Amino acid sequence: MELTPAELTVLGLIIERPQHGYDLEQVIEQRGIRRWTEIGFSSIYYLLGKLEQRGLLHVPEAPTGKSRRVFHATEEGRRAAARGVLTLVADARPVPHPLLVGVANLSLLSAQQYAQALRTRLAQVEAQIAAVQDAQAIQERDTQGVPPLATRELFSYSLSLMEAERQWLASRVQEPDGEQD
Repeated sequence: MELTPAELTVLGLIIERPQHGYDLEQVIEQRGIRRWTEIGFSSIYYLLGKLEQRGLLHVPEAPTGKSRRVFHATEEGRRAAARGVLTLVADARPVPHPLLVGVANLSLLSAQQYAQALRTRLAQVEAQIAAVQDAQAIQERDTQGVPPLATRELFSYSLSLMEAERQWLASRVQEPDGEQD
């Protein structure tokens, strides 16, 4: 049973530490997880329910009164998460990118429109790089300069991809009159 990236992210957070939906939302916000996966606030409980139905999470008997449901990973959940992580790390899969759809349809734009769109995107990518670098600095400060391997790798990979896009955009913006190859 293959897990979606959103399911694997939520399951991984529960494996780190049993928690309830509101706690998950806080962790997702604090870590900037929405920068690299699609988990909406309203989908957290939906994902928890799906994972529980599949036997990957369980909720031990809650004490009486108004207590929140604290989710725990099952052994099958831990195995499924490990398989999912291994697959995502090892398999190079094509990743659909909306920019490529736009580039494939450049005949619909003038050279000036394309050049302006590239400049706009470049400014946005540079702002995203700065935001991720700020988040990285905060994470390093909060972990006394030694963030966990997963955190270091997330920042390293994300920044590498954004820097590659920034370099590509910068090279395209410098070409006169939108004369792209």
